[in-house]
Amino acid sequence: MKKRILRYLKHISLTFLALAIIAILFGLYHGAAASYGHNNLRIALDGDGPYAFYKNDSVLNVNYIKGNKKDGFYLDQKEYNSNESIPVNCFFALDSTSFDFTLKTDFETPKTVYNDNNKVLAISDIESGYKTFRDFLISSEVIDHNLNWTFGKGHLVLVGDFIDRGFSTTQVLWFIYKLEQDAKKQGGQVHFIIGNHELKNFYGDYQAASLKYTFIASILGKTQSNLYDTNSFLGKWMSSKNVIESINGNLFAHGGLHPDIVDIDMTLEEINNFIRNGYYEAPYPKPNKKSTDLLISSKTGICWYRGYYKEDLTQEEVEKPLEKFNAKAIIVGHNLQSKVKSKYNGKVIGIDVKHSNDYHKNWPNKKSEGLLIAGDTYYRVLANGSKKEL
Repeated sequence: MKKRILRYLKHISLTFLALAIIAILFGLYHGAAASYGHNNLRIALDGDGPYAFYKNDSVLNVNYIKGNKKDGFYLDQKEYNSNESIPVNCFFALDSTSFDFTLKTDFETPKTVYNDNNKVLAISDIESGYKTFRDFLISSEVIDHNLNWTFGKGHLVLVGDFIDRGFSTTQVLWFIYKLEQDAKKQGGQVHFIIGNHELKNFYGDYQAASLKYTFIASILGKTQSNLYDTNSFLGKWMSSKNVIESINGNLFAHGGLHPDIVDIDMTLEEINNFIRNGYYEAPYPKPNKKSTDLLISSKTGICWYRGYYKEDLTQEEVEKPLEKFNAKAIIVGHNLQSKVKSKYNGKVIGIDVKHSNDYHKNWPNKKSEGLLIAGDTYYRVLANGSKKEL
């Protein structure tokens, strides 16, 4: 009897062990990881900023957070004429580095279509990881170690979800803004494509944002909804961006194109204008259905669509929208991949990978990847800057 019980317990233990191994392998396949070694500097606020808000059409109020938890926090504030070039600095606590740039309030809405045959480097879903983002661009020779633009007339395409989940949202956004200015001086372009998490912050969904930014908003005397509203410099700048662009014959969008978009008689530029006008409205279902609801729905919208990975689409359903917009392929984020890879005979390229984290380590270790397009050739770009043709 005792031996039978022991055999039974052994059998149960082996079953649980097998199930645990299967669960771990399943999790790893889908991008799960264990984190450890969390750095307390992730919530350091001294020197954080700038946080710039329009006092009125002609005055911009620029704020930096000073102090600490023990002695309390206060604001270093200064007002500027919004028509002047305003020198500012952005500090990154983890490695005590900073970068300088200039605020200019005359930014414009980007074009939708670009054709120049210059190189394109695309990356997505950085999720507030400033160091990870910066270091990848250095390895990829987009910038040098002094953060100077070295990509010439190339296109750097940021395919959405550069905010939320992490602790360096402010640094990431200002870094993009700086890169944008630096690239233009060299004839290059930075394309900040809006993803669903940028949209969430526009209309007030902060569930994925770090609690750090709730505290920051409070110190600023504001609510979190003010951080990226139209009275915020960053909000006004971000809300000028597109959700989809065509660059040298390739489309870039965070989610993708639902097959039924072929039935909507709109150009890419008209789609961008339409969606941009509703950035600060949540995509809730309305009683009076319109064909354009498909563009903004949290299931079928361009910033949200997961059909390339979650639906059993035919090759024709994938290709018809590309034909409509005269595109060779579409590059998307939003759906986590083990590596940058293509599907549907190269018509869809997914570039959302699990990047390394600035403030903690992961097991297994995660490394960034991006996509380089040179002429008609597509390459995976690894974290060390090496390239592998797709």
